Amino acid sequence: MYHYKSRRHGQAGLEERIKAICKTRVRYGYRRVHVLLRQEGWMINQKRTRRIYTELGLQLRHKAPKRRVKAKLREDRRDAVAPNETWAMDFVHDQLATGARLRVLTVVDIFSRYAPVIDPRFGYRGEDVVHTLERVCATVGYPKTIRVDQGSEFVSRDVDLWAYAHEVALDFSRPGKPTDNAYIEAFNGRFRAACLNTHWFLTLGKRALTATASAA
Repeated sequence: MYHYKSRRHGQAGLEERIKAICKTRVRYGYRRVHVLLRQEGWMINQKRTRRIYTELGLQLRHKAPKRRVKAKLREDRRDAVAPNETWAMDFVHDQLATGARLRVLTVVDIFSRYAPVIDPRFGYRGEDVVHTLERVCATVGYPKTIRVDQGSEFVSRDVDLWAYAHEVALDFSRPGKPTDNAYIEAFNGRFRAACLNTHWFLTLGKRALTATASAA
């Protein structure tokens, strides 16, 4: 009897890479996963990416999971051993004396505790985050990793493309786990106590601030 022997190459490596992407970028569908794979040099079409993505059970859940469902743990992080190795980034919300609401982007170097930029704006989008990062990185250099939460500005395509172009890894916190980014949470608490809660602001004034505040 004659039997057909498949010539298809094994896909174990591709499956592992797709699972690794979805483990760190938990809100990525198969289309965005496919874009990352193509950027990394995987020569596959979108139909194959979707088939493997579905077989692995990685489809996005639009309904919020119950609290008793255990979140997947990410790999252990290692401590930063030099300046500009790992940054942490987040937003602080406040308002002016006139009642106008504003958002402040705060960035902290985890090793040195130096805050390279504190940027207040009335509104922040993904492209605004990129502009702020470009401005500060032109002066102090690019980090290797930036720890962020799952905010819409940080998971945007603008920030993703900027990070890919400059070889910066985005380390996303697990949903509902602010302790995954404890350094920026501690800094924001001190920033609010020492600045926002003790001063009365009428206008934004100078757009961007350079700070040497410590998060320790």
